[in-house]
Amino acid sequence: MIRIENVAVTLGESRILDGVDASIPDGQFVGLVGPNGAGKTTLLRAMNGALSPDSGRVLVGDDAMADLSSKAGSRRVATVPQETTLSFDFDVRNVVAMGRNPYRTRFGNDADGRTGDAVENGGRDVVERAMERTDVARFADRSITAVSGGERQRVLLARALAQDTPVLLLDEPTASLDINHQVRTFELVRELVREGKTVVAAIHDLNLAAHYCDTLLLLDSGSVLASGPPAEVLAERTLREAFDARAVVSSHPVTGSTYVTALPEQSARREGDGRIHVVGGGGTVSRLLYVLSAAGYDVSVGVLNEGDSDLETARLLGLETVVEEPFAPIGSDALESLEAEIRDSDLTVLGDVEIGSGNLVNLEAVSEADSVVVVEERPFEARNYAGSTAVALYRELCERGRVVAPDDLLSAVEDAFAGESR
Repeated sequence: MIRIENVAVTLGESRILDGVDASIPDGQFVGLVGPNGAGKTTLLRAMNGALSPDSGRVLVGDDAMADLSSKAGSRRVATVPQETTLSFDFDVRNVVAMGRNPYRTRFGNDADGRTGDAVENGGRDVVERAMERTDVARFADRSITAVSGGERQRVLLARALAQDTPVLLLDEPTASLDINHQVRTFELVRELVREGKTVVAAIHDLNLAAHYCDTLLLLDSGSVLASGPPAEVLAERTLREAFDARAVVSSHPVTGSTYVTALPEQSARREGDGRIHVVGGGGTVSRLLYVLSAAGYDVSVGVLNEGDSDLETARLLGLETVVEEPFAPIGSDALESLEAEIRDSDLTVLGDVEIGSGNLVNLEAVSEADSVVVVEERPFEARNYAGSTAVALYRELCERGRVVAPDDLLSAVEDAFAGESR
């Protein structure tokens, strides 16, 4: 559907794009990722014909976008810009209906010269469906100047859907949206792709891009640094080169998609400065083990049963482990080893693990730790199978320690060790 051939763009004194080549097949969701200033927005503008390259070309189908008229190009490609000033006092429905402009002649007829109620009703149906799919129909009669920034972004998406093109370009489509509408927007995009639309989106959040996109195109300094499936593009060495940042790449324990976690610079702390024992199980701490190990901490983990995916991760990383037989409750020998590990550690991390009668002693052992960080993704009542005793122990740990989401673990650990040094 889209071929980008040796595209170069210079704006002022700066070379923004420098020989970009890419091929995007039909029915794909492609994410443009890269640091600020890499050229993502400029490439989107070249793709929709708003900007003519200094050299090279962008073809949609068999036609170069630069050779198409504005209306012809707008029937091929619809764009949701990152920022648009809408100061006119039109209601939301009329703004969305502007997406139908490429199909109207100067006399108000459709592109084939037909007139009549059937054509007008068809256009209205497209507009109404676009508003329903983007969750803006409920304020369709409100002035565009009276909606929030996030609502306005969804209105612009609805306008692009009403344009009814085979290609949709999105420039940071979720930048102004809350987490709920971020997910709903990307779920909608995936649905559009399943229906046959080709979507290219500049995405700031690498983890959202990895989860939803079929392919990623990583730009750096105006050139393509890497392209392909997210697991191949988001390699640690490549991220270091593009973003000048340390990161660990793992699989998300829930979704299974590639997951990137930024790490503090190694120079900020001494290698091995701080011993941490992690209590987990059932795959709840695999990503945390990757992150803590990559950050340079001396990590141990357990008690874990043979066959547990957390144990497999620990062994892959070469971490010290406390192990029990498959499906067995924690016995006296394993408990003794667990208590010794906790005593020898500067900090104990309790993962979002399920607690039953077989591993309740994990909580009892953690309660003896000097310093505790509790990682919580699910409410404890949703993973407690050991009754009121477990509830009391967990509450005590939460009150005495620090409760964080998985993405905040590193900062909590850094704060804990900084507090000790003071």
